[in-house]
Amino acid sequence: MKELTRPALRKGWTRRQFTKILGLSAAAAALPKAVFAQTSPDKPNILFIMADDHCYQAIGAYGSRLAKLNPTPMIDRLAKEGILLENCFCTNSICTPSRACIMTGQHNAVNGVYDLGGKLLPEHQYLAIEMKKAGYQTAVIGKWHLKTDPNFDYYKVLPGQGSYMNPTFKEKGKGRVKMQGHSSDCITDSVLAYLKNRDKTRPFFLKYHFKAPHDMFRNAPRYESYLADVEIPEPESLWDNKNNGSIATRGHKDELLRYIGTSIGRRNLRRNYTKNWAKEPALNDDEAKRQAYQTYLKKFLRCVKGVDDNLKRVIDYLKEEGIYDNTVIMYTGDQGFMLGEHDYQDKRWAYEESMRMPFIVRYPRTIKAGTRTDAIVENVDFAPTMLDFAGVATPKYMQGRSFKSILETGREPRDAKQAAYYHYWMHMAHHDNPAHIAIRTKHYKLIMFYGTSQNRSVPQTPPGWELYDLKRDPYEMNNLYDEPKYKGIIAQLKQQLKELRSKYKEDDPKFAFNKVIDEFWDYDKSDRLKAIEISHVYRKSRDRSRQQQGSYAPG
Repeated sequence: MKELTRPALRKGWTRRQFTKILGLSAAAAALPKAVFAQTSPDKPNILFIMADDHCYQAIGAYGSRLAKLNPTPMIDRLAKEGILLENCFCTNSICTPSRACIMTGQHNAVNGVYDLGGKLLPEHQYLAIEMKKAGYQTAVIGKWHLKTDPNFDYYKVLPGQGSYMNPTFKEKGKGRVKMQGHSSDCITDSVLAYLKNRDKTRPFFLKYHFKAPHDMFRNAPRYESYLADVEIPEPESLWDNKNNGSIATRGHKDELLRYIGTSIGRRNLRRNYTKNWAKEPALNDDEAKRQAYQTYLKKFLRCVKGVDDNLKRVIDYLKEEGIYDNTVIMYTGDQGFMLGEHDYQDKRWAYEESMRMPFIVRYPRTIKAGTRTDAIVENVDFAPTMLDFAGVATPKYMQGRSFKSILETGREPRDAKQAAYYHYWMHMAHHDNPAHIAIRTKHYKLIMFYGTSQNRSVPQTPPGWELYDLKRDPYEMNNLYDEPKYKGIIAQLKQQLKELRSKYKEDDPKFAFNKVIDEFWDYDKSDRLKAIEISHVYRKSRDRSRQQQGSYAPG
């Protein structure tokens, strides 16, 4: 008996389980392989869940100002039964580039997907390819947003951004398929159908992607009363941004506040939420901002509630089939999102609410319940980590690294990442965000706004630097870049930033903006004077444009 049980125990079976197996009748021993495939610990199922723009502030387990509203009881339960990551970051806070990083394990300079126009060719969808090689049946359902067809065994994805209501999907082998109802319900119905009809003799790798809670928020009608009579807590920086930002985000003496960063209140003249949700002309600026914020947050959180409720449907199914504990469940967003912090909407910024991603993992076979870690990980690390759970070593072409051991032990290895790298490439597109790079350690964040597009070597908006002491100033309200006592810290961070840019192939001369980064790297007196002049020129050009459109407002 001892010799027989050793291999089983090495595989993770308990003595009780093995004894029970030995006691099976001949008829039971002849059961279909599916029964054993579902319980074998050798190859766990992997369920990767991603909600579009779902930020950590809107998940109760992260303990933000919104936690008491209880918008995510199911996701919170996953955190209670698994591990929550406090320092998970995207390398580029925008949908398509983030998804490309996750699928390739590579930074955008290498995978070639820099912005929303990027496409990921089937032969470069490395995560799915490697999972297939490992014996997994692969599927992706929901929002894809990578232009080309998914290289999965099965897919049912929204074309482009997709519709919130009565969405059309592109399904493998069937073409365009229209469904009735809210996208979160339809995507989950499709996930459940896949799980019920899959090959149960093999483990699955399933990407379950919600469209919600992406902008242009539209919740299912059943959530209209959710939070209707609740006053949503406001971030302090919605009203007073203090010393956040720099000439790059505010202009010289704040002359570009109206033009940089789309807003909740009326600050941004081109795009702000008061135009959508506070149209009464009698409202003063503060009243309009408050009304717009309340409407914004309620729409967003109603979409979040729909995600959480639908996730529960899938969790309940996993339990019913008996595979809940043999499935690695990962929950995340494709980036963070600004919920009124600094009076900003959308994402794109290197600020915490945008750069930080929620990340929760449940797998009770190896991950202790109720644990947290402040280890720094990035979305380029997701693919190596999922492959590690599948028993696959990280391919050499991937730049990310597995953090499976951190999830399982709560301890960081000696060579753990000490900093996250960030690069937003889409200069002044859609939400008026200047292009920038950043480095984020556990203590500090250094940001350089270089102010030009990928193919230009001349800045359009003023370059500028920002430094935040995250231990003293977690909400990034005080830019310390010009404080003399931080001169040494800045020098160290710049050196680290330069090394990371080289390591990730970001400093390639083929990118014209690198000339601007080099030119304004030291940011001496001459550089600052140039930045002031660029600020003046940019303001004049925007003022002229608004005058020509007949919508100029002095100020």
